[in-house]
Amino acid sequence: MKYTKHDTMTTPYMERLEGSIPWTDYPRPSMVRDSYLSLNGKWDFATEAEGNAPDFNEKILVPFPPESLLSGIERSIPSGTVIYYRRSFTLPEGFVRDRVLLHFGAVDTLCCVYVNGAKAICHEGGYLPFYADITELLKQGENVVEVHVRDDLDKKYPYGKQKRDRGGMWYTPVSGIWQSVWLESVCTGRIEKILTTPTLHSVKVKVVGGNGSYRLTLDDGKVYEWSGDSTEIEIDEPKLWTPDSPTLYHYTLESGNDKVRSYFALRNVGTAVKDGIPRLTLNGEPYLFVGPLDQGYFPDGIFLPPTSEGYADDILNMKAMGFNMLRKHIKVEPEIFYYLCDKLGIAVFQDMVNNSGYSFLIDTALPTLGLKRLCDKHRHRNKESRRIFLEHARATVEHLYSFPSVVYYTIFNEGWGQFCADNAYEKFKAWDPTRIIDSTSGWFTAKKSDVDSRHVYFKKIKLGRRTEKPIVISEFGGYAYRMPCHVYGDRYYGYKLFQSEGELEDAVISLFADEIAPLIPLGISGLVYTQLSDVEDETNGLITYDRRHTKVNSERIAEVIMRLRRLI
Repeated sequence: MKYTKHDTMTTPYMERLEGSIPWTDYPRPSMVRDSYLSLNGKWDFATEAEGNAPDFNEKILVPFPPESLLSGIERSIPSGTVIYYRRSFTLPEGFVRDRVLLHFGAVDTLCCVYVNGAKAICHEGGYLPFYADITELLKQGENVVEVHVRDDLDKKYPYGKQKRDRGGMWYTPVSGIWQSVWLESVCTGRIEKILTTPTLHSVKVKVVGGNGSYRLTLDDGKVYEWSGDSTEIEIDEPKLWTPDSPTLYHYTLESGNDKVRSYFALRNVGTAVKDGIPRLTLNGEPYLFVGPLDQGYFPDGIFLPPTSEGYADDILNMKAMGFNMLRKHIKVEPEIFYYLCDKLGIAVFQDMVNNSGYSFLIDTALPTLGLKRLCDKHRHRNKESRRIFLEHARATVEHLYSFPSVVYYTIFNEGWGQFCADNAYEKFKAWDPTRIIDSTSGWFTAKKSDVDSRHVYFKKIKLGRRTEKPIVISEFGGYAYRMPCHVYGDRYYGYKLFQSEGELEDAVISLFADEIAPLIPLGISGLVYTQLSDVEDETNGLITYDRRHTKVNSERIAEVIMRLRRLI
């Protein structure tokens, strides 16, 4: 078996980057202004033990994390290390309006930002965006920004699949800046946030910020004006969003001197009973959501592909196989990912990012053997850890609220960090009553959940017990084939190993056609196959980790998947 070492495996997108400034896409497609200055590119870089002054003797390519090949650093960051970034910038003539905002897509995990030596902001958590108003810290001519980061993989904070001793289902950790850094200049009294809540014929628009009077102009020329923070807009001859027909309504929103571009879609999701069977619904009709588990890892950028084409191609490759959904597994992506899902047409089942400890015995081994009931009231009892999880979860829901492709939230996965899931369900429903909530994906089932969510590996899928909720097989499959010359390392992890592409393809088709298909009429409403791509030691992807080879015939897979979708 030929394999590629981690420090040489690349995707095609790295070649297309060709030394240019990475990730110049506008980073906030949900709210676009004409003011944008990217700070991605080469930054001064240093790592030091806490208390030591930085010696900026290296360069890093932002926004790639220092552990990645693309960053130019490519080394692990030990616990107790402070990561230092520094770069200078000069604002273009005419750039400054009233205020200047410095944005970070994500920095893992604890960071403080300084502009010209003065503290601008500190932030905790590695998956969500934040910004600072740096107007008062700027000076004429050249300015200097520094970012100081600590990432000790403290399990109080969401960490997902990261582990220093990577292997199996655990992956190389990332640290520091891993999404775009950028500047915009805005007017006083700017629009701060837009929240859109769709129905099948209207959309409620709620605006945070602005001057209290708003003018919304659809791209077809229709104009709506109102005062107060929200209004509901009726749409004539509405065109609904589905993965097969992802209609987006683009618009311009103005308030005072501020003007932003955004979009919404008309769709709803929920549950209903059809012929005595509980079903998930899209736009009021029973709907089979079927797609792969999507970890969002890339060998050259780890948490980030070299270009946004990496995300687009993953989506399009899965759609070519007939899938209409991705389960974004324990990771929050840059906004551009969700925009591409909206635009290209694929639903997103979004996981929360877990924190707290993981026990192989309790969280994996015993449930796999059949122990799938466990009281979670007294699990993971650290109050600070619980608080951080819920705060991060609420911020995630608020961040993704207006993306129409996001239809489903998973709170806890396979018991990792799980506590008081019934209470968590109530909180999620208060934060966002418009999405489907899966309280406990896999096992340790709570009373309160919109779905009956099950993981099935190593045995035949059976429905078993009757349920009053739609059944989602939220993980299954995991069939592995180690593609020569496209394997990350010499270790192996998967649930069933095949010796050729043909064997893998036949097995996947048989799994869907012979094992799954008879169960669709009996109650299955959602299917998540493991998984979209190989990830490091895991070789159970439909495509290779380097995104250079599809292991199965997309047309054959699509034929069987489309047959499944018609059974509901």
